[in-house]
Amino acid sequence: MPCIRPISDLRNNANEISDFCRQTREPVYITRNGTGDMVVLSMEEFERQQALIDLYGKLAVAEQKSSAGAEGEDFLTLAEDLRKRVHGSL
Repeated sequence: MPCIRPISDLRNNANEISDFCRQTREPVYITRNGTGDMVVLSMEEFERQQALIDLYGKLAVAEQKSSAGAEGEDFLTLAEDLRKRVHGSL
């Protein structure tokens, strides 16, 4: 169930709203004169959502390249290269 609060609560209870957003990782919908006006979200959750949007964009580009016939990399070779970067030469 979404948390919907009037804009006066944002002014009068900002710390409570902030705590709710951080603890639940859920947004708080703010209304003005009975209609939706804005959404309050914790910084961590906002950054997580932005990272997901970025990832989905990169996946869409990769899917387009794959559909156009682009040659991909071999997974085992890629995984070995990543291991070497993380752990040094094996």
